[in-house]
Amino acid sequence: MTRSTAFGLVLAAAGALGMAAGCGGSSSDAASVLAPTGTLVTDTISGTVQPGGVDFKPFTVTTGGTVNVTLVSAGPPPTITMGLGIGTPGAGTCALLSGATTTAAASTTAQLTGSLNAGSYCVEVLDVGNAAGPIAYTVTVAHT
Repeated sequence: MTRSTAFGLVLAAAGALGMAAGCGGSSSDAASVLAPTGTLVTDTISGTVQPGGVDFKPFTVTTGGTVNVTLVSAGPPPTITMGLGIGTPGAGTCALLSGATTTAAASTTAQLTGSLNAGSYCVEVLDVGNAAGPIAYTVTVAHT
């Protein structure tokens, strides 16, 4: 597993609101709104799934929040559909979380999105019955 900080994600919105008061006078009120800031971390996970098999790798969420999992490549063939899930690691297993699984082909769009608390997790990739040989894959897990 390779862990890299992709970029700092800073969401900030600031605005000023000016109001004119009646009776020839004026008043100006300034308001600023700042959204939470955080660092987006993208774990890039690669591996191989044998026909009928499964592979999983751990990742850690240090700050709870939104998590996006993307199967960015799988093959051969590059159009193959794979199972994808998020779970909690155990002794040689990845116990998948309820509602945190899907079947997908490689894409640039996240196939799994949800919220996770800070903690240790695993991403699982599995053959759904259409692999003729070993399938190499790359998954990204983006979280704050």
